[in-house]
Amino acid sequence: MKRRRPGLFLSPEQCPQAGRERMVMPQPIAMTGSQEENPERPMMRRSIQGEAVFMMGQNPALPVMPERPTLLDFFHQRFSDLAFMHLLQSAKIALDAGQEEKVVMACLLHDISNGALLRTDHGYWGAQMIAPYVSEEISWAVRHHQALRYFPDEAVGYAYPEAYLAFFGPDYQPSEYLKRDHERARNHRWYMTSRLITLYDTYSFQDDWDVDPDQFTDLIGRHFRQPEEGLGFDNSPVAHMWRTMIWPNNFL
Repeated sequence: MKRRRPGLFLSPEQCPQAGRERMVMPQPIAMTGSQEENPERPMMRRSIQGEAVFMMGQNPALPVMPERPTLLDFFHQRFSDLAFMHLLQSAKIALDAGQEEKVVMACLLHDISNGALLRTDHGYWGAQMIAPYVSEEISWAVRHHQALRYFPDEAVGYAYPEAYLAFFGPDYQPSEYLKRDHERARNHRWYMTSRLITLYDTYSFQDDWDVDPDQFTDLIGRHFRQPEEGLGFDNSPVAHMWRTMIWPNNFL
């Protein structure tokens, strides 16, 4: 991605556990239901026998995060290429459409969990991650876009995404909790803030369009309460989520 800041990488010798083979244990949730053989026991044996150690601390394969990471640091150094592109495009489309700043900010954050943490129930996870730092309305909108994505709203021009037919199959039906949360959201005063996320979500996967993240610096400054200690180190109820993205391969 041309707009990403280049990251600073340390050599394996400069990272913790230098001189030893570092093993990355897959997260349990990533293996559950998978057809792949769980490597937990063989990896444990290798560690006990002194053949290798489990990754703890800086992974030399990842860029180093700043001492006090900001939101944009995570965009540049931790989010996947797809999430980086998608979130910036979504926010840019909302901005160019003349939407209020709260809507643009919600679009910028709506798939933040997809960026480097979890896909499953990503709207709920993402809302929790950002709750200490944004308005209640923005957090609510991010949470409920999870359910609203599955239900058309012709009044605003939102149709069920064709991509979902390919992703999930034509016979997929949303779970009951999604149906329930959709109905609740429809009657909420912040419904349209969340619904607009879904509207600008659908058209934000353009491979040939690079959006400059720096254009959102002032917007973030007005709508995201960046902790002085850095995300992950402010002792908030969600700091551990941000630390997990800083060191995603830690064994424990």
